[in-house]
This record gives sequence, C-alpha cells and structure tokens, in this order.
Amino acid sequence: MLNRRDLLILCATWASVGFPVGGLLKPVYAAPRDAKNRIDELTGGVAPQKGRVKITLPAVTDQGRFVPIRVSVDSPMSETDYVKAIHIVSERNPTPEVASFRLSAANGRAEVSTRIRLLQTQVVLVAAEMNDGSVYLGKGRSKITGGAGGCG
Repeated sequence: MLNRRDLLILCATWASVGFPVGGLLKPVYAAPRDAKNRIDELTGGVAPQKGRVKITLPAVTDQGRFVPIRVSVDSPMSETDYVKAIHIVSERNPTPEVASFRLSAANGRAEVSTRIRLLQTQVVLVAAEMNDGSVYLGKGRSKITGGAGGCG
C-alpha cells in the first residue's frame, strides 16, 4: 500500500519523465444506472410506481451550486396513509444521493424544499416511500448553463 509521500514521489517521477499526470486522474461521476441502483437501495428494492410525486426545479439555470427544488407528494398524511420518506437522487453528480427526508403523519403535508448542487444538466429522481411499503417515483430535469456547475 502506498502512503501519501510515496504517491507524490511516484507522480513527480512520472511527470519528470514527460508523462502527463493529469490524464491519470479523471473525475468520476455517477451514471443514470447508479442513480437507479441508489433508489433501489434506499427503498429496499420495491418496484416504483409513477405518479403522486411533483418536482419543481428551474428548467434552465446558471447557478448549479444553488438549484432550488421543491418536492410534494399527493398524500392525505393521515395515520393510515402517509409519506414515510422522500429521497432525492441525481443522475450525473459525483455521488448520486443528494438528500433524504423522513416524514410522519404529524408533518401534515408531504412537501420539502431545499437547494441542491448539480454538476451539469441532468435528471433528478425523487422517490417517495409510503407507510404501506409502496414507492412512487418522479423525475425532473434542469439544464445547467455556464460555470463549472455545483460540484466542480
């Protein structure tokens, strides 16, 4: 196993002989399949259904560091029918999971708002876990223009 010092010496030697070090270290980003896999992990592998989830985020923004997102789920939020969790996952950020919110019937409304970082134009997936074990999935897309996005 290389320690930090050995790695720096190796990179310096590599660069001194004329080999570029930058080409060896490329950023790694999540892919759409990683986002879907993360949704499966968070929801216990339950097959998601469409509907009930509404995502509001800007269609186009130049502020990838501060993208406002609002998620609401159609639910009466009663003791017998409520949203247990809301999971936000992005398809193209370095790590797919953005945020998870735990709810109960006491919340009164199944709605969350926050700001998220998006590296580039991408689809944001939102899974709503219901108290009966069912899962509903919604999708939103935001185009990030200019700058390095929020994670770069």
